[in-house]
Amino acid sequence: MKKDIHPNYHTITVKMTDGTTFETRSTWGKEGDTLQLDIDPKSHPAWTGGGHRLMDTGGQLSKFSKRFQNFGLN
Repeated sequence: MKKDIHPNYHTITVKMTDGTTFETRSTWGKEGDTLQLDIDPKSHPAWTGGGHRLMDTGGQLSKFSKRFQNFGLN
């Protein structure tokens, strides 16, 4: 393996949005740095099951539904 071509792999602390922390190894930052997350699996809708609804602004969702109501039905 060639020397001095690989990034420094060290321990950092990851701080979740709810304040909990854990240690992991990474090439990000320097040894002992803290990575503050803005979005994580505890807060992002993709992991939490959503809870959001489609907004029908300007009737676009209604137009789409009406246009394709019989699509694929024979």
